[in-house]
Amino acid sequence: MGERHVIDPITRIEGHLRIEIEVENNVIKDAWSSGTLWRGFEVFLKGRDPRDAWIITQRICGVCTTVHALASVKAVENAVGIKIPDNARLIRNLIMGSQYLHDHPVHFYHLHALDWVDVVSALKADPKATSELAQKVNPNSPKSGPGDFKVVQDKLKKFVEAGQLGPFAQGYWGHPAYKLPPEANLMAVSHYLDALALQSRIARMHAIFGAKNPHIQTYTVGGVTCVADLTPDRIGEFLYLLKEAQDFINNVYIPDVIAVAPFYLDWAGIGGGLKNYLSYGMLPGKGGAEPDSLYFKRGYILNRDLSTVHPVDEKKITEDVAHAWYQYSKNEPLHPGAGETNPWYTGIETGNNGKYSWLKTPRYDGHAMEVGPLARMLVNYASGHESTVENVNYVLKTLGVGPEVLFSTLGRTAARAVETKVVADAMEGWINELVANVKAGDLAVCADYKMPESASGFGMTEAPRGALGHWVEIQGGKIHNYQCVVPTTWNGSPRDGKGQRSAFEESLIGTRLADPKQPLEVLRTIHSFDPCLACSVHVIDRDAGARYEYKVA
Repeated sequence: MGERHVIDPITRIEGHLRIEIEVENNVIKDAWSSGTLWRGFEVFLKGRDPRDAWIITQRICGVCTTVHALASVKAVENAVGIKIPDNARLIRNLIMGSQYLHDHPVHFYHLHALDWVDVVSALKADPKATSELAQKVNPNSPKSGPGDFKVVQDKLKKFVEAGQLGPFAQGYWGHPAYKLPPEANLMAVSHYLDALALQSRIARMHAIFGAKNPHIQTYTVGGVTCVADLTPDRIGEFLYLLKEAQDFINNVYIPDVIAVAPFYLDWAGIGGGLKNYLSYGMLPGKGGAEPDSLYFKRGYILNRDLSTVHPVDEKKITEDVAHAWYQYSKNEPLHPGAGETNPWYTGIETGNNGKYSWLKTPRYDGHAMEVGPLARMLVNYASGHESTVENVNYVLKTLGVGPEVLFSTLGRTAARAVETKVVADAMEGWINELVANVKAGDLAVCADYKMPESASGFGMTEAPRGALGHWVEIQGGKIHNYQCVVPTTWNGSPRDGKGQRSAFEESLIGTRLADPKQPLEVLRTIHSFDPCLACSVHVIDRDAGARYEYKVA
């Protein structure tokens, strides 16, 4: 048996994640992923009005708010049998697209880029050479003058000299796994700051049709409530902000990924992990029929075989608790529609038979699945989705590599960037459709319906981090059972009853560490999934009703 190392908590993610690894000769031989706070939303939703579920469940997370709201209203609409108006479809698509345009650049620049960019090394850069590099990467890149980069470098120098690195503290600066030259590091730090400024701009896009961000207010079972915002001024403002976001994606984000990738092409063979990929699909087209009209396709891929995309059968989804801190009334995996949430904490037991996580273990037809941007891009690519094929092929051709590199940590990171452009380009079409409807006098945004005494349904969509599903059972007009199966539950869950690892654990196996005491390589792969433990697990004091907050240095 090798040495055990524990990284707890994994920082620069949403929530609390513990990774334990077993290392022999600096190579990871085994891994265990533990979500360390209890999930409780399914419990306190019981007995509530189904129409309130969407506004409660989006509080699961301060980042993934819109997507939980959407999955929830879709679950109730599926149970009741509601067909929403076309304007509601378009507005929901635009709000969802805005979520992606906000989430993916934030992840790359502020959560994940620091795994590839040595911030302190930027102090050694020549601002003039950095300017020349930026112009070479993309002539339209902002802040391309030597003076601009010198300003950024001086700001960074003040941070370092004051011993107050702020968000850059506790990094493994100088680690041998960092390969970018100082000029590339300085360019990346500059774009880090640019992306910070862009965050607030894109957040405004949510507020135009969603009233606020986070936690939008305008979804409702049956459609949306923002009919008053269907004006030329509001639509024009949304389009203006979209153009601003597209400019950053095309001239900064995509070029940065392409510029960084050649220094880390060895990571095209690291962190691949599972060979199965699942996407629920999202963004319905005219008529709203699912899955046929979905812009992002619904399907799954087995054993990395891109020649076949299999159709998804919702009934084949189960959750296992063999290694999770729950008890089921029967010793077998359960479909979420019949799911149970009975917490049973036993301590962290990372052995063959122990329980070690608050995350349940989802499976599709018994298969462990990776979900997220890579899964979506693979399903779209294998399905012949025009925009995806065009943009993926462009990146692969530019880097001089084949599709096989996608099955990796580097591929996961590149897929997220490609997806951002695919979504941004599609949003122009939805804006045009919305304008045409309004010009024709169509202002319908919500359908009439009657809440039944009993019904059951599910809502499936794609959060930026992957496949998201909500299941609801209604009895006596109230919620009798409610279950959420979220992306990080798929990716970050413990082994199932058959001993199969999930994506986080499997992706770490075989990774070589330069220094096990500074496991930068572990962070690279785990961050490439963009974990959200807030969605997967939650903590609440059932007696006092208080939540606990922990500050980690």
